[in-house]
Amino acid sequence: MLSEGKGIAEVCQALEVAEATFHRWRNQYGGMKADEAKRLKELEIQNHRLKRLVAEQALDKQILEEALRGKW
Repeated sequence: MLSEGKGIAEVCQALEVAEATFHRWRNQYGGMKADEAKRLKELEIQNHRLKRLVAEQALDKQILEEALRGKW
């Protein structure tokens, strides 16, 4: 839309987003192609899953250590 000569305000209105959101997206994804942005999103989701898995394993380890010490 911007390449068609529309202003940022018009683009934001058409997309139904705030201008601040538009600028944040532009800063984050501005130089990326669609496939790169999609891959980034997939990696972020995978990273979130891995962090959750590590947290669960750390909790399991802590529970087992406390059980071995007899603090239950």
